[in-house]
Amino acid sequence: MSADLSDLYQNVILDHNRRPRNRGKLPTANRSAHGDNPSCGDQCDVFLRLDGDRIAEITFDGSGCAISQASASLMTTQLKGKTTTEAEKLYKEFHEIVTSGKEPEEISDLAAFAGVHAFPARIKCATLSWHAALNAIKGDAAQATTESHKD
Repeated sequence: MSADLSDLYQNVILDHNRRPRNRGKLPTANRSAHGDNPSCGDQCDVFLRLDGDRIAEITFDGSGCAISQASASLMTTQLKGKTTTEAEKLYKEFHEIVTSGKEPEEISDLAAFAGVHAFPARIKCATLSWHAALNAIKGDAAQATTESHKD
């Protein structure tokens, strides 16, 4: 990865951390889930409104490190408007990026997290909100925890 591309990706993460998109509770949510990363202390609540099998609206709230907050913000921008099947596919793509460092074929903001693979403890930070979103999509009231997922 070139230094310019690395700088761009770092700026994407910093921007989402400093100016998170879709942060706050969603009053019209018909699904929600809580995520916990006990190894880092990250907490994330995901709220979404499903319209059929499409994510009409999605927000998050919580606290944690810059990686977890930026990932949650970016996740909401990526999942809004997607079907539940598309959301699960996008999670798999994101998971591949953060665990392998392999950048997606198409240029996307998700690639900003490719460098996370070099810091295994941070993979849990990056995927926490995604696990919570998947639980919310499934209507699973169980708390999503990074300790119960293989990341």
